Amino acid sequence: MPTPDFILELREHIGHAPLWLSGVTAVVVRDDEVLLVRRSDNGAWTPVTGIIDPGEEPAVAATREVAEEAGCVVTPQRLVSVHVTPPVTYPNGDVSQYLDLTFRMTWVSGEPTIGDDENSECGWFPLDDLPAMSDEMNYRIGTAVENAPEARFRT
Repeated sequence: MPTPDFILELREHIGHAPLWLSGVTAVVVRDDEVLLVRRSDNGAWTPVTGIIDPGEEPAVAATREVAEEAGCVVTPQRLVSVHVTPPVTYPNGDVSQYLDLTFRMTWVSGEPTIGDDENSECGWFPLDDLPAMSDEMNYRIGTAVENAPEARFRT
């Protein structure tokens, strides 16, 4: 489901006005590989990302998103980064900004398979040979792979 129902309901009231949302990025690491998906809307390669449902625990949301979007079972290892994204204006005029919580996730089982229409491809990529990605996504992967003991905060 590309847009959660609770957001569609909010948009009925606020139109295209800026909407502040909490999101997760799940950087799934398996040995020297990372799980990536190719977004259907813009063709960009990214780790699995998603919106946290109301009342949902962030680590649970990250785990759920990986299962939904890539068909893999994962467990959260730790929070690696907390930051605010720049505002995003979608083709329909909606504006959103996200508090992103990036998690390093450990692969448990399953091979990547497309689980919904949000992505067109998914797979494992060697950390030393990643496809071209935005600086933002490289940052998120970098913080997870670095695996420092403390989470990063942008200041």
